[in-house]
Amino acid sequence: MSIINILDNDTINLIAAGEVVERPSSVVKELVENALDAGSDKITIEIKAGGKDLIRVTDNGSGIYKDDIPKAFMRHATSKIKTADDLTAVLSMGFRGEALSSISQVSKTELTTKRAGDLLGSHVNIEGGEMGTVEEIGAPDGTTIIIRNLFYNTPARLKFLKTETSETGAVFDVIQHLSLARPDVAFRFISNGKERIATTGRGDVKEVIYRLYGKETSSELVPIDYKDEIGHIYGYLGTPSENRASRNQETYFINNRYVKNPDITNGIEEGYKEYLMQHKFPFCVLHIDLDTEELDVNVHPAKLEVRFFDGNKIFDFVSKAVAQALHDHEMIANVKLDKEADKDKTEKVHTPEFFEKVRLEEENEKNADSKEPLKTHGDIFAIDFDGPGDEPVITESPEYTENKTAGAETESQRKPMTPAFQQMTFIEKEDRVLSRKAASRYRIIGQIFDTYWIIQYSDSVYFIDQHAAHEKVNYERIMKRMLKDEKHSQLLMPPIVVSLSGSEYTVFEENREHFEKIGFICDEAGGYEIALRGIPHELYFNEPKQLFMSLLNELSNNQGKTAPKDILSNIATMACKASVKGGDPLTDDEIHTLIDELLACDNPYHCPHGRPTIFSMTRTELEKKFKRIVD
Repeated sequence: MSIINILDNDTINLIAAGEVVERPSSVVKELVENALDAGSDKITIEIKAGGKDLIRVTDNGSGIYKDDIPKAFMRHATSKIKTADDLTAVLSMGFRGEALSSISQVSKTELTTKRAGDLLGSHVNIEGGEMGTVEEIGAPDGTTIIIRNLFYNTPARLKFLKTETSETGAVFDVIQHLSLARPDVAFRFISNGKERIATTGRGDVKEVIYRLYGKETSSELVPIDYKDEIGHIYGYLGTPSENRASRNQETYFINNRYVKNPDITNGIEEGYKEYLMQHKFPFCVLHIDLDTEELDVNVHPAKLEVRFFDGNKIFDFVSKAVAQALHDHEMIANVKLDKEADKDKTEKVHTPEFFEKVRLEEENEKNADSKEPLKTHGDIFAIDFDGPGDEPVITESPEYTENKTAGAETESQRKPMTPAFQQMTFIEKEDRVLSRKAASRYRIIGQIFDTYWIIQYSDSVYFIDQHAAHEKVNYERIMKRMLKDEKHSQLLMPPIVVSLSGSEYTVFEENREHFEKIGFICDEAGGYEIALRGIPHELYFNEPKQLFMSLLNELSNNQGKTAPKDILSNIATMACKASVKGGDPLTDDEIHTLIDELLACDNPYHCPHGRPTIFSMTRTELEKKFKRIVD
């Protein structure tokens, strides 16, 4: 009796479809990627009931030849590769034929397509993989695919779909990623008749971030642009204040494809290590261009994962690029006193000065009899970041220009960009508050609560946490000495004898050079005993024996890991204990000295644990609070 069965073609096709089509968002991803591969620069996606009832994807791409339509819905049919060698260098987004075959097996599919120059287009219906007759039809250039009743013939798979809200959210995430990957393409996403996403396709990633994440996030971005022999990484990093509770907003693309990879994720977080507290994660949108020889894209059916031939090299590349971009940017958080504007995510435009208001009213009166839309203070200007350097250039709002001739298309496209981009300020390195050049221009106002220093500089007031600042100074002193192989030790009189177990003594012997490199002076005292004759100068205020044993225990618990990293992790803690505390009063001379030392730090903005050392409040925010400025 045979127990091994040969499956029929229908069953084989349904199983194959399951590898690609897991839920409505999988269908949307495949269809939109096909549209991108067809050269589209305008793509509209519409769904109903989370995509279970309807998915419609319309593009203005190259379309499909009439004779190719039957082949496009066959398994293992694609226009993207010809031989096995092509698999290692796939730069396209999807395999059009493979996706259409899988999708059409589990839905009622309708295709309308027309190539530019053809007099008529083509139309066909496919139900459960069975194709009808291809007919000629009048149609615009491009392709429209409609998917109805997804999983109608696979009730088990339909049963396990999540709620409509969850499925809609998954589709939203897919389109969000595709919009960030291709800012040069105008995306429009409609769910149950309501527009959810609309991008302009102008090629500005920053504008896409603004439209997807809003004003608050788009005003807290650090540009990154780093290139070496490995590849090119560019995009935007969120400032430390724009941190998240999970990794969900770490968005990156390899050769324009959204993927997930632990080497890149770890590299990003390593670059942020000195800027974020534990259990906090960065916001970022990064494009990474790599040679296809460095990676394997065929490790996941939907190509959501990639594998690198040298993961450590990629990790170093990413972490170095992120750390350098953050280091080169002023990292002082600006506190805004008025939060009412953000409660409902609506835009709030400053009231113009009286003369400006009068001018606008006069101009609107002139246009009252015309069909021109009336101007508002928010419509007139937008910020164009294509100017030289980091200085924004004020230009007439693209939305206003378009509306004058074509009228407003959608609510999100009408929204002026001005309020968000006016919040984005760039500070050149030489004008930083925490710099030697600026030291002569700041003024110490005083100390409050024996913990925080108040400093006036230009049109802002700055608050510095003396404990976090001193902690950072101590930590970087030791780090710099280690890099220079210098030893600054505080001698102990008399020496302190530390008794170790056999295993502890072995760990000490294996890592003795690391202890001595940071400033410990250790002598043999017989047996398993060590005589401490000196400890790192900056950590003198710690109890010497406790400091030594803490480092040793950390190394014992993490054998197999990099010893210097374990030691540095503990040095951060010890630097904290050796620093002045909140509540310790300091004289003006002591404050000046510590600020001068903070200025010399590579990263003066955060303590070794990622806590901020300084934040600012602008004069404008204060004047708003005292109603000198009225919104």
